Amino acid sequence: MEAAAASARPVLRVAAICGSLRKASFNRGLLRAAAEVCEDSIPGLRVDELDISDLPLINTDLETGGGTGFPPAVEAFRAKVCQADCFLFGAPEYNYSIATPLKNALDWASRGKNCWADKPAAIVSAGGGFGGGRSQYHLRQVGVFLDLHFINKPELCVQAFQQPPKFDSDGNLIDAQIRERLKQVLLSLQAFTLRLQKD
Repeated sequence: MEAAAASARPVLRVAAICGSLRKASFNRGLLRAAAEVCEDSIPGLRVDELDISDLPLINTDLETGGGTGFPPAVEAFRAKVCQADCFLFGAPEYNYSIATPLKNALDWASRGKNCWADKPAAIVSAGGGFGGGRSQYHLRQVGVFLDLHFINKPELCVQAFQQPPKFDSDGNLIDAQIRERLKQVLLSLQAFTLRLQKD
């Protein structure tokens, strides 16, 4: 009975976006772990990371067609954002705020038609201090204008440099408790997305 219900559930496409371009980024490690958790134990939820490293710095001089055309890398990114059912942001904190690559991606996909509008999202972060908490709050503020609908709880701000180790040298998540907390974030995002889609 449970297997039949799981197979009947629509597969939600989660676009995962990491604000750090570093290969061994802890925030990218959280997104990789999210994809693994979904594959292992959350039927109906699939996480695919969107690469933002090729996006040029936002410059409206690069737009064409009166603001309706964009550079090829931007067009491809915007299309993937539009295809997603919801978003998972890995949001590192730089100087108490959002990392430049993430803000750049948010801005490009909001030009012309706002590709983010009316879609659910969740944020996870890892770092020193508050574990990226300030970047999460700033991202929520930006999300108000973008019409993103963030889940409120649970929050996940990983204090990456506290013992025991949370990540290995390649940025992979190795802490079982953090992985379980990440699962709860994903389950909340799944439930919220299904609820909004019903409405």
